[in-house]
Amino acid sequence: MKWQGRSVLITGGARGIGKELAVAYAEAGAFVTIGDIEVEEGEQTAELIRSGGGSVRFVKADMRNPDDVASLVKHAAEASGGAAGIDAVVNNAGIGRWKSPLELTLEEWDDVIHTNLRGSFLCAREAAAVMKSHGTKGSIVNIASTRAFMSEPNSEAYAASKGGLVALTHALALSLGPYGIRVNAISPGWIETGDRSALRPIDHVQHPAGRVGTPQDIVKAAFYLTDPDNSFVTGTNMVVDGGMTRKMIYEE
Repeated sequence: MKWQGRSVLITGGARGIGKELAVAYAEAGAFVTIGDIEVEEGEQTAELIRSGGGSVRFVKADMRNPDDVASLVKHAAEASGGAAGIDAVVNNAGIGRWKSPLELTLEEWDDVIHTNLRGSFLCAREAAAVMKSHGTKGSIVNIASTRAFMSEPNSEAYAASKGGLVALTHALALSLGPYGIRVNAISPGWIETGDRSALRPIDHVQHPAGRVGTPQDIVKAAFYLTDPDNSFVTGTNMVVDGGMTRKMIYEE
């Protein structure tokens, strides 16, 4: 019952990993605030949580817009009556543009960087200010990616944004540590959020862990990193990828 009555903010919480995070924290008793640009899906996720007896608020928010981010954090701070402030933030919102760097426009580059990296910084900064003012020893988790460390072609903007998130994480951990605020990152590998039955056997067996990841793998990592008892864990990046980044691959 550690999360009973605590306030948790999940960005990009309308679907996929973010949705599973929102549902899990609500089931654990938290007041959950979901921020997402997708209104219909966001409201559906909120209704799902309410139907299960959870406390949730959906706020339409574009992470590229500083005013939206400030409003989102304000709503999260008021979620439990304004007394508790914010206990945890998971910066999960993210987009990608998969095209040749010779064709990627500056607008497309900025769109990815502003959503994934700048948006996470703005949300962390706003939330940290609330945590500091309430004296909350809160936790911030940035959802990065193993693409911060390895790449496929035509993923420059996404890779740069996620690499920036990993660096931002340890910088914020140092800056916010004096206020009792911990900052960590999770770098997921292949996390299947769609139809697992469509996966091929090779998709699973190529992983040292023997399977493709699930959103629940990220949920478990987030619960560990945001657990108030884990006060000695900050500035770290937890890779959750079934061992793929440790696998040496050569073509035979």
